Amino acid sequence: MDLKTCVVTGGAGFIGSHLVDVLLLAGYRVFAVDNLLTGDEKNLSEASKNKNFTWIHHDVTTELPVLGPIDFIYHLASPASVPDYQKYPEETALVNSIGTRMFLKVAKAHGAKFLFASTSEVYGDPKEHPQKETYWGNVNPHGVRACYDESKRFGEMITMLYVRNHGVDGRIARIFNTYGPRMRPDDGRVVSNFINQAIAGKPLTVYGDGAQTRSFCFVSDMVDGLIRFMDAPSGEVVNLGNPEEYTMLDLAEKIKRMTGSSSGIVHVELPEDDPTQRRPDIGKAKKLLGWEPNVSVDEGLEKTIAYYKSL
Repeated sequence: MDLKTCVVTGGAGFIGSHLVDVLLLAGYRVFAVDNLLTGDEKNLSEASKNKNFTWIHHDVTTELPVLGPIDFIYHLASPASVPDYQKYPEETALVNSIGTRMFLKVAKAHGAKFLFASTSEVYGDPKEHPQKETYWGNVNPHGVRACYDESKRFGEMITMLYVRNHGVDGRIARIFNTYGPRMRPDDGRVVSNFINQAIAGKPLTVYGDGAQTRSFCFVSDMVDGLIRFMDAPSGEVVNLGNPEEYTMLDLAEKIKRMTGSSSGIVHVELPEDDPTQRRPDIGKAKKLLGWEPNVSVDEGLEKTIAYYKSL
């Protein structure tokens, strides 16, 4: 029997490479597409041993080489950490707009199911807490984070346009903070920052007073949610994240304890448009996908700390 074929854009990235591995284990043929702007080909070292895997070094804003039949497209390509998308603002804006349209056209041509990896950042600095999929958000459309926030909102819009007007079987996953092995040590996100600062005995950098909150989902849970979501009806928008909420100060103290670090904590200026709180309402994911996180924050942090110590 012919294998079903998946394309994963951003396949050499943090979440993308884990998704590639799980899809290969499940018996799919997988194409990983990435321009390595923030991804790393080393993340695909295990995948590259599998005969059903193909690596394509390619910018997704340009025409894709002919791959043959395609059944599923997971469009994850995009810088995702604040330092990355502020370093590459134009590339970020284009991958989520032109790149999304490019792969929606591929999905239409192949009759493939399409998943757009959106973000909790579409909620901006939310006035509703926790955030439900029905919330429209509070985003600065021309601020320093807009290259990411607004391009993801554009990606959602054009995905739904292709669902409604072109018959594409599409869905939108709003991904909340995800962490785990393969996140670059210099990624700039809070978990990688805190762990690597703690391991090195450097002060943990907390922005503002540290009272702002985030929720953290381990990467294996996120990948499980994405794969389940591909089987859901077309046109759905679903939050994927762990509703367990931490202040940045609480997270810093937890990581200090878990690493046995004597590092202190230093406070620096809060970045522009930094959200004060963030926690997903995952009621829809539970009902529609039968999904909720299984990995506790403590368990996930232990695995992530072990990964960084092994580097």
